[in-house]
Amino acid sequence: MKKGLERAPHRSLLKALTYTDEEINRPIIGIANSYNEVIPGHNHLKDIVEAVKTGIRIAGGTPMEFNTIGVCDGIAMGHKGMKYSLASREIIADSVELMCNAYPFDGLVTICNCDKIVPGMMMAMLRVNIPAIMISGGPMLSGCSNRKTVDLISVFEGVGARKLEKITDAELLELENNACPGSGSCSGMFTANSMNCLSEALGLSLPGNGTIPAVSAKRIRLAKQAGMKIMALTLKDIKPRDIATNKAFRNAVTVEMALGSSTNTVLHLPAIANEAGIKLDLNLFNEISAKTPNLCKISPAGAKHIEDLDKAGGIMAVMAELNKKALIDTSLLTVSGLTVKENIHGVKNLDTEVIKTIESPYTQDGGIAILFGSLAPDGAVVKKAAVDEKMLVHEGPARIFNAEEDAMSAILNGKIKKGDVVVIRYEGPKGGPGMREMLGPTSAIAGVGLDKDVALITDGRFSGGTRGAAIGHVSPEAQEGGPISLIEEGDKIRIDIPNRKLDILVSKEILDERQKKWKHPDYKIKEGYLYRYAQMVMSASTGAVLKQKI
Repeated sequence: MKKGLERAPHRSLLKALTYTDEEINRPIIGIANSYNEVIPGHNHLKDIVEAVKTGIRIAGGTPMEFNTIGVCDGIAMGHKGMKYSLASREIIADSVELMCNAYPFDGLVTICNCDKIVPGMMMAMLRVNIPAIMISGGPMLSGCSNRKTVDLISVFEGVGARKLEKITDAELLELENNACPGSGSCSGMFTANSMNCLSEALGLSLPGNGTIPAVSAKRIRLAKQAGMKIMALTLKDIKPRDIATNKAFRNAVTVEMALGSSTNTVLHLPAIANEAGIKLDLNLFNEISAKTPNLCKISPAGAKHIEDLDKAGGIMAVMAELNKKALIDTSLLTVSGLTVKENIHGVKNLDTEVIKTIESPYTQDGGIAILFGSLAPDGAVVKKAAVDEKMLVHEGPARIFNAEEDAMSAILNGKIKKGDVVVIRYEGPKGGPGMREMLGPTSAIAGVGLDKDVALITDGRFSGGTRGAAIGHVSPEAQEGGPISLIEEGDKIRIDIPNRKLDILVSKEILDERQKKWKHPDYKIKEGYLYRYAQMVMSASTGAVLKQKI
């Protein structure tokens, strides 16, 4: 867009943007910045982008910034806004693709932090496949209320506790005022931090990207380093698909199992891999889980937070522990310009209470499990590391709800009893549409003290902040006539997480009869982007990617 006689008009327009000939002649690096004033994890990204620009200029390049959209799942939770969250991932990836082709940048830096924005950016990096690096805004610090460490999930669970009068209005307000102390992605191993951590494991971001706190000067220094590194990647023409290979995705899944990260990673990793032409089958997650010990229990699975993981050595320390039993491929290249082996060389686990040793893990298998069975022929996902031991195997009567709001009302009004299996359906990618997160119902179950006695199953999904026997991504979804659409009130459901099974205890003959009577429901929303999305999105088992052909 800038070289030769025919590009004089283009250069003239660049000069209208105040670029000099010297700046135009240097490698031009696009910066996809998701800064906005509606996400606590993003409202400080102006500082990150300025640091990235500094790094680019230090290394002899010219930065050009543009913006993408972003949705805060916490603020969108529990109302119509959550239908747009997962759907926004595709818009983010598309918008970066659009800009990188309209303006053929020499390299790309993606700046993001939360929920769907992180995977959307990584999808774009692999799709456009020009030299690229990702830098996040970093995690929020945990809060403190009544001398206890708290986070956003504490407030969600506080709502249930207040409903049962276990706490007062004043105590809930105290939580509200102190759980989220400032900028950054919410402080537990929720979706945003899970994906930022896995970007390190994939090799698409620098060591420390997933764990260095948002408020740390070290985060700004890392952003400057990202700016300098993109120049090295550009000069060597090292592209994302050279780094995020099939073996790199296996590394990421291994780290995911060790961390016990958000179940949403099982949605996003296949979608990111899809952009590189790599198929991540759900069975791969169980295969890797079977041989990968769970080393971390970060909130909501335990009391520790991302800042504690950072102090313990971060993701490189986790990978170093895994490497003691040769569970990761250390030969792979990363955006640092070094191999995984070089990145973890000399890294020590500084706190074995935060990162268990490979010899003494929490469990010998991974923190996430994929369940199959008559209720989920194409799979379902559970954060095994956050399930109470006595709920790993459970059988109980189904309590059926065709929308999240109905289930939430029943939970908060005492209509759910010990042993019940709450089923929330028609909330999948198509049925929702948009596959809403169910943090409200799961937090309410915990808040009313039933998280060790009640299971929740949905074709929707869960926040990374969910704990308890919460099983999501049930596929095929209800909107497509999957078995979850055929369950009736009181049917027995059997959950067997150790054996990766999820079954409805009703005969095939009865289910076949119900299937004959089932009628395809109309879409809940029939206008705008979500209507188009509902018709184009595929199953959660594929990563809820969009059809390439209509």
